[in-house]
Amino acid sequence: MTNSGLPEPANVFRRQRARNRRLTEAGPKWRRNPVVVFLIDLIGILLTALILSLLIKSFLVRSFFIPSGSMLNTLQINDRIVVNELVPNVIPIERGDVVVFRDPGGWLGPVTKPEVPFWTQAQDWFLSAFGIIAPDSDVHLVKRVIGLPGDHVKCCDATHHVTVNGVPITEDYVIKGALPSTVEFDVTVPANSIWVMGDNRDNSEDSRFHKDLPSKGFVDKKFIVGRAVVISWPLGHLTWLDNHANVFKNVPNP
Repeated sequence: MTNSGLPEPANVFRRQRARNRRLTEAGPKWRRNPVVVFLIDLIGILLTALILSLLIKSFLVRSFFIPSGSMLNTLQINDRIVVNELVPNVIPIERGDVVVFRDPGGWLGPVTKPEVPFWTQAQDWFLSAFGIIAPDSDVHLVKRVIGLPGDHVKCCDATHHVTVNGVPITEDYVIKGALPSTVEFDVTVPANSIWVMGDNRDNSEDSRFHKDLPSKGFVDKKFIVGRAVVISWPLGHLTWLDNHANVFKNVPNP
């Protein structure tokens, strides 16, 4: 006891440690096994990371692999891109954006899904939740936005340039040696839709080649997953994806 009648601090600490030891010994045996405690903590961390990854993938960003050469040389086959899913519902689309979208209907033709064992499906789901793989990349398309709702997009003028709202554009992102288009078109983009073309114009099944479908070659906003913002893999290709705003700077609003 101290002169004030209170217990010595050292005695208080000793009694508290003894109490904690009795509680631990009285509890389940696994609580006394450091390996089990570590594994439980590890599982908790993984579950938290999984939930956060799923939330981010559902509402903010996700990744895709590039399955074809339609966007060469901007995107190489097997590049991995990070897609901002806030576009277009929160952040508006701009001309020149590289966007990922689901098949609006008939662009990819019949899609046959091979039989995949259950455990392989589970593994793919788990790895895709963390962005390690993107198993559905081959049922999405990646193109560049050329026309926004209301835009009059035409090919081509006397100098063989694509024009948007009457203004010819010099597309520095088109693969070297390719013409802006070997297919003539003259369209006005409907509301809530976009007109898209690949940077590899001679090898891109884009809006120009789907005018005979019910979509008339346009991509409705509801099919858009988001805007590709970064090439994240391989590291040698790591770069921010430019929307080449200078190409469209003189284009007036419709």
